[in-house]
Amino acid sequence: MMDHCELCQPSGHIIFSAPQWRVVLVDDANYPGFCRVIWHEHIREMTDLVPAQRQLLMDVVWLVETVLREVLQPHKINLASFGNVVPHLHWHVIPRFEDDVHFPNPVWGKIERGSSAAHRLALLPVLEAELKSRLAVIGVLRPAG
Repeated sequence: MMDHCELCQPSGHIIFSAPQWRVVLVDDANYPGFCRVIWHEHIREMTDLVPAQRQLLMDVVWLVETVLREVLQPHKINLASFGNVVPHLHWHVIPRFEDDVHFPNPVWGKIERGSSAAHRLALLPVLEAELKSRLAVIGVLRPAG
């Protein structure tokens, strides 16, 4: 663990944590359901993982995307793995709606309108329960090699 890396320190609302990864619900009132999938080990790139670890991590990302789509029914899902500021392997899984504050821009782009996400906050308990249930299957049955 690196002391100066914010992703090495378990923080935020952790929905599920497995031996190699965790899923965190980001506290962003404009984007209810915004999740991060974080690899526990401090590494920079997907290719630093062995193939089985890469597959496991992407399976988690895809599962999070699937549950977000089922529960929140967004217009689009944005997936991003940057690491320019925090070079620790993680993925952003962001549900996007045509009425969100940035749409059609990236969530880090120019704001286009006021917030309209309050009605989606009510779905977060359902989202969290479904993610926990389905991530537990991956966490128990699919340890990374």
